[in-house]
Amino acid sequence: NNLSVYKAFDHQHVPEIKQSLKQLQNSFDADIDFIPYRGDFPRGIFATIVVKTKVALDEITRMYEEYYAKDSFVHIVEKNIDLKQVVNTNKCLLHLEKHGDKLLIISCIDNLLKGASGQAVHNMNLMFNLEETVGLRLKPSAF
Repeated sequence: NNLSVYKAFDHQHVPEIKQSLKQLQNSFDADIDFIPYRGDFPRGIFATIVVKTKVALDEITRMYEEYYAKDSFVHIVEKNIDLKQVVNTNKCLLHLEKHGDKLLIISCIDNLLKGASGQAVHNMNLMFNLEETVGLRLKPSAF
């Protein structure tokens, strides 16, 4: 029954996020406000990212959907997300909102399955030419 912000604006993953964005778009140099949340729940990570952009939400959504089109586990969703939608799955849910010139990106994962253990199974599937979803198509614990 508790929730707190973890290393807002100064999280250790911000440089990694910016590096990945720079690889995708060489001219990227915007500030990123990354705010992860932690709570007394056994599984899951919920995070928000805010970045300034003049690009319209429908264009941003199109770019996200195009980028993740072949990804079996990342889903761009229109409605706001809930952590219980991903618990016990290998899914990453992303919800995008635009507020003036600020883009709000909300994400949630089950850090046990989408974390190292799920990544190991996913990598093994790829290494052995198996369907990438083998052993990872799991139902959420709620909804």
